[in-house]
Amino acid sequence: MNLDNHKVLLLGIDKKEEWSLTDSLAELAELAKTAGLSVAGEVTQVRTAPHYKYYLGSGKIRELQPLLKDQDIQIVIIDDELTPSQQKALEEILAVKIIDRTQLILDIFAVRAKTHEAQLQVELAQLEYMFPRLTRMWTHLSKLGGGIGTRGPGEKQLEVDKRQIRKRIILIKKELKSVKKHRHTTRAKRQNIPLLTGALVGYTNAGKSTLMNLLTKASVLVENKLFATLDPTTRKVILPDNSEILITDTVGFIKKLPHQLVTSFHSTLEEVQEADFLIHVLDVSHPKFEILLQTSGELLQELNTSDKPCLLILNKLDQAQANLPALKLFLEHQQNYLVISALDPEYLPLILNKINQLLAHYYDVRTYHIPYQRMDIVDLLHTKAQVLHEEYQDQEIVLKVKVNSILGDKLMGALYK
Repeated sequence: MNLDNHKVLLLGIDKKEEWSLTDSLAELAELAKTAGLSVAGEVTQVRTAPHYKYYLGSGKIRELQPLLKDQDIQIVIIDDELTPSQQKALEEILAVKIIDRTQLILDIFAVRAKTHEAQLQVELAQLEYMFPRLTRMWTHLSKLGGGIGTRGPGEKQLEVDKRQIRKRIILIKKELKSVKKHRHTTRAKRQNIPLLTGALVGYTNAGKSTLMNLLTKASVLVENKLFATLDPTTRKVILPDNSEILITDTVGFIKKLPHQLVTSFHSTLEEVQEADFLIHVLDVSHPKFEILLQTSGELLQELNTSDKPCLLILNKLDQAQANLPALKLFLEHQQNYLVISALDPEYLPLILNKINQLLAHYYDVRTYHIPYQRMDIVDLLHTKAQVLHEEYQDQEIVLKVKVNSILGDKLMGALYK
């Protein structure tokens, strides 16, 4: 769907929650801007729950009709995910295109997905979203024919479309399995030379890609837009103690993230799950930065990654003057954090040292018994660890080393695989 240059009206419900409707609509406006839309205004209503048919109350919806006509608004965007029946009812009464938050995010992902895998995942999410809504799309055609013992052409077409979508979903899932297998093979090759791996995580537009470019001198796309980066990018980083690690930039989190995307975007999510440690990037210039942190934390918990070693990077200090009192209070309860602006290269040594300190907590002394035919492991230990004692015996080499325990487990896995 081409959404460029259309004027849109935002609709939202104020449920009097901590993440206020003002915050939610501001984010929705940013999503609309990212999709190339022009926001003409917003209409809200205080409700404990959406109206079962019209989302907003029926009286409020009827008040919109002259407003849409007077301002030549072609699209209305809803701040929540609609049911198929709500979407149908709204389009009938308002006579404009109705898009919910989920569909808007899916459209943005469709435009920004670059790799074949990401494109497949987005298409899968779109088809799963579209499938229960097909009946609404073909209702007008089903009225053209009919009678006792007959079916309208719309109903026939609906069955054909549903069958085609089912086939396409099966095909995409099969192809994704093949892509996943190839990715695992690539990751296995990467792990043949064991390195500690970190994942950049956090709310969308927190500055993860900017930080990635600072750490690795990479050229990851950086834009002041939501979901600028969808495809995971992995680069090598040299720490101050000359050890090497891998850092992966991942897709940003967001409140009300469509469940289709949570289940579909396994490539990025797997990079988070497979990482040895996390670098959680938080935009402290946002007035509700603590809620953004909570949202990201909940998603990390869903991925069973909340127990990984984690460095909290509080980013955009240069834009956070208004939040400094709240930030000072927030930091009283934090550990393993650093306050920076990723745009300023002078922070690079501080960040690298902080990563070094985070990983230093996991060093311990281990003894390895290595057969002579695995001199590659001996070489790796000399490269990746501090050798404290080395003894050549009849059948094996005994090495006592000081090594990061996470990396040590990987080396042990390489020794006995």
